[in-house]
Amino acid sequence: MAESRAAIRYAKAILSLASDQNLANVVNDDMTLIATTIADNKNLSDMLESPVVNTAIKKSALLEIFKNTNTLSVNLIDTLITNKRVNLLGQVAQKYNQLYDQLNGIQVAKVTTAVPLTDELKSKVLAKVKALTGKEANIESIIDESILGGFILRVGDIQYNASIANKLNKLKREFTLN
Repeated sequence: MAESRAAIRYAKAILSLASDQNLANVVNDDMTLIATTIADNKNLSDMLESPVVNTAIKKSALLEIFKNTNTLSVNLIDTLITNKRVNLLGQVAQKYNQLYDQLNGIQVAKVTTAVPLTDELKSKVLAKVKALTGKEANIESIIDESILGGFILRVGDIQYNASIANKLNKLKREFTLN
């Protein structure tokens, strides 16, 4: 809990600084890159969490991995290292993305399907989300073969379940009640 609070504070600070310098969009791209890189690379996340690895090694590794990022993003890494909070880098990046999306009225639409979404289907989902909520959305695609077919759409507090598994469960309940 305390770590996520700290991550939110760092994310708010970097967003404020980036907004003041009209670089919020550029830093958002950097934070997306940092968040996905750390989430997708177990060795990197383990290194950041490890108390055994020297902070100088962590700093040089991070600066080499993220060498094409904006100065503000590099300064964030330096600040986290100086404050002995470099293990929060992935969380700070995720929180920054969330705060940036909130600031710009962008929401995340989670679409769960049995098979990967096609580009055509993604555009239809985006259009439907915009029609329902009036806001832009980014799609987060989740593949879950247990739903058999159809899709489950989650946007904020709204969930629309059009999966085959859900329809089969409804039929099963109707037959068991009669």
